[in-house]
Amino acid sequence: MRLPRPLAVVIEDDPKLRRLLRGTLGDAGLEVCEADCGQAGLQAAAARPPDLVVLDLGLPDLDGVEVIRALRRWWLARPIIVLSGREDEAAKVAALEQGADDYVTKPYAPAELMARVRAALRRAARTRESQDDAPLELHGVRIDLRAREVWRAGRAVSLTQNEYRVLALLARNAGLLVSNESLIRELWGPEPRAGSRQYLRSYVSALRHKLEDDAARPKLILTETAVGYRLAPAPPGQ
Repeated sequence: MRLPRPLAVVIEDDPKLRRLLRGTLGDAGLEVCEADCGQAGLQAAAARPPDLVVLDLGLPDLDGVEVIRALRRWWLARPIIVLSGREDEAAKVAALEQGADDYVTKPYAPAELMARVRAALRRAARTRESQDDAPLELHGVRIDLRAREVWRAGRAVSLTQNEYRVLALLARNAGLLVSNESLIRELWGPEPRAGSRQYLRSYVSALRHKLEDDAARPKLILTETAVGYRLAPAPPGQ
């Protein structure tokens, strides 16, 4: 079976540059989805989570930093490379502080851009591998993402597919807030089913009953009211 090519979303309002980027990234084996403004780029990224985003800061509808901020609310680790004519230090710092992985100034050499792209994809792959390689031991629960196994008090815990998907996303971001929107997208993609938040709450409740000592007073899966959930770090000495 042929594996799908990595997806790059290119958000750039200059059609000539979009064509150039489509050719450069396509020749490197990436599938390319193009958007000519920030809103269209966010819609494209929501429709299918990309492996890479290449983003111009000077867009006609949104500032590129706003787009970075929105993307980082959805995903913490997907690479974002800024491609911009802004040379001032403040613009670069703002983009990087909001979560961009790299910054390439126009005009650019295609070879330089592709070197940055390959480096960003390698870093993302290493991050996923390292997250999946190391089992988590939290509050008496062992989560092994590589083996797709969950243990509590030395016994394997049986989870439904959706319960596991919720727990896996929380585990990959252990200690960090994961928004309701990110969890809903993980479960149902960009067009969630009716009542998706209630379904999400039911999966979290089921996980707590299976993994917590007291589901009514959870220590592992914490609620950030009206925002999302986080997997609590291990207590000192664990």
